[in-house]
Amino acid sequence: MKRYRIKCRAGKIEFFDILSEKDDGYIVRLTKIYDGNEKVSEEFISRHLFDICSKTGYIFETQQAAAIA
Repeated sequence: MKRYRIKCRAGKIEFFDILSEKDDGYIVRLTKIYDGNEKVSEEFISRHLFDICSKTGYIFETQQAAAIA
């Protein structure tokens, strides 16, 4: 499983793990951490949006491997 960080403001952490790949995109587990609160949800991201975010630097792959839950 690959983990990607999301560029966000200071004091906030957002990242997602790719759970599965579809023809038109990815199913991801999105985690948001802010003020000690953690929110986790599963979302779909289209391949097109993923590619644009990756090319612009809005998301980037982390060196830390995601643990399988």
